[in-house]
Amino acid sequence: MKIHLNEMVFYGYHGVHPEERKLGQRFIVNFSYESDSKHDNKIKHLEDTIDYTKVYAIIRNTLEKKEFYLLEVCANTILKSIMNEFPTIIRANVKIKKPSVPINGSIGSVEVEMEREKL
Repeated sequence: MKIHLNEMVFYGYHGVHPEERKLGQRFIVNFSYESDSKHDNKIKHLEDTIDYTKVYAIIRNTLEKKEFYLLEVCANTILKSIMNEFPTIIRANVKIKKPSVPINGSIGSVEVEMEREKL
């Protein structure tokens, strides 16, 4: 089974530049996770699956309560936290988009994507 949490928007204070950490900005996050499909037919109640509201809460807490210089560290933190909290997740993917990029030029956004898989 795969579950996707799409286009979650958070306001955080992440970035290399002091202005980014002082003023903050929006971040758009997509997160997908997968569990072993051999257990899918056993799902009858919320406790039989991975509660996506709890996954959302971890992502929200990470983006809104912590500060990172690099989105790569933020993505690693999200993946590690969720994979540790939910041992039945066998694969997870996170994309963090930064729409307001302090680059001297024209750019729509920057996005970091990372994936983890249990061996």
